[in-house]
Amino acid sequence: MWQIVTSILWTALGLFSCRFIPSHFPKLLGRILYWVGVPLQILALARQSDFTQSLWCPPLTTSLVLILGLGLALVSLSGLKRLSHYWISTLRRRSRCKRITGKTIDQSPSWIPWLSQVFALIRTVLPIQRSAQGSFVLASMLGNTGYVGLAIAPTLVNHVYLSWIVIYGVVHNLLGSYGLGVILAHRFGCSHSGKNWLEHLQIIFCVPALWAFALGWLSRPFTFPAQLEAGLQISLWFVIPSAFLLIGMQLSKLKGLESLQVALVPVAIKMLVLPGLTGLGLTLFGISGDARLALVLMSGMPTAFANLILAEEYNLDSQLAASSILISTLGFPMMIPLWLTVFH
Repeated sequence: MWQIVTSILWTALGLFSCRFIPSHFPKLLGRILYWVGVPLQILALARQSDFTQSLWCPPLTTSLVLILGLGLALVSLSGLKRLSHYWISTLRRRSRCKRITGKTIDQSPSWIPWLSQVFALIRTVLPIQRSAQGSFVLASMLGNTGYVGLAIAPTLVNHVYLSWIVIYGVVHNLLGSYGLGVILAHRFGCSHSGKNWLEHLQIIFCVPALWAFALGWLSRPFTFPAQLEAGLQISLWFVIPSAFLLIGMQLSKLKGLESLQVALVPVAIKMLVLPGLTGLGLTLFGISGDARLALVLMSGMPTAFANLILAEEYNLDSQLAASSILISTLGFPMMIPLWLTVFH
């Protein structure tokens, strides 16, 4: 769990250093990570990965988990909106009824105060702004399959399934974080939402992480100079701490608990619902043991710091993104025993 400890330490450093840095620095750091840091990380991973085994199950599972996470996030948003609208209409009806009948709140049915508390809670977890809804969706589907996933999952399953873990992580980053994630971030973050999906798809061809993966994959047969290979590895020591510094900087801007409350729903989807449904689905298809556990663990990783990088690049809610990452990272160690007990 050293990865969790170091991530918390770097986040704390970003939290306390924000008062000493210019206000525009978090935005600049996010753009550097998006255009330089993450592409270097994916380039190094693509050159080291072996995709010759088990090609169908991990990428298929990854794709289905991403789609399921997106669907659950959209359904949750729609449900919360409907309940919120219902509560508002109920308040209006109560107000009209009070004017007509003269009844006071104390004369209302006993279930009204309880219902009021429930809908007040719903209002606290409903993201109102479109930018916040974008971060809500991304936090529900994108997991930290790189830094946390590739470091922790291999220690909990048989080494035979290491290739499954690596393939899951790579496919998740390409299709999720810097594929579908970019499309969704642009759609929710764009001030003019009338663009069609074809225009959004064109953005994919400008994503540096995808070009980095293509370069890394095509360059696998070639040996880079030792200095260049060492430079790629050193770059990883910059990317991961910088990402958690950025999280801390955004957390320092929180004004109250609003972002933390809104983050509870996407974190629950990402860390509880998705891995649970993944494990049940794999069981139904006859996949069990360490193979199932490897995919369940990867599907239940904490919210990806790509969420915050995309929020900085496409003007989403950075504070909600940072809150989701913080809560899910702190909660992840408590989820591991559950998945080991249920799906091992």
